[in-house]
Amino acid sequence: MLQAYLPVFIFLAVGIGLAVVLLSLGLLVGPRRPDPAKDSPFECGFEAFEDARIRFDIRYYLVAILFIIFDLEIAYLFSWAIVLDKIGAAGLIAMCVFLGILGIGFVYEWKKGAMEWE
Repeated sequence: MLQAYLPVFIFLAVGIGLAVVLLSLGLLVGPRRPDPAKDSPFECGFEAFEDARIRFDIRYYLVAILFIIFDLEIAYLFSWAIVLDKIGAAGLIAMCVFLGILGIGFVYEWKKGAMEWE
């Protein structure tokens, strides 16, 4: 029973070993030029050492929501493409409606300026 999992364990060991080797090589060979601007923490596009209760732009939320929406759309498209031969024309029409609604939402967001960054 345990022999059936041997290829999985070998794959994991090779993957972890390769990751350790590549990260170690990057640390040893890669250039290190410390700079206060590069070493400072960066979060959400505003200064990290200010008051935690400051107001910040709503566009950060818009970008995050748009990313989640279109990321989920890709997840649906992959699963839809796998079963397309089984679901037939009804599945094709349903996906066209889904993509049409997302396209209309994308054009609306674009017209409202959610994609603009100053």
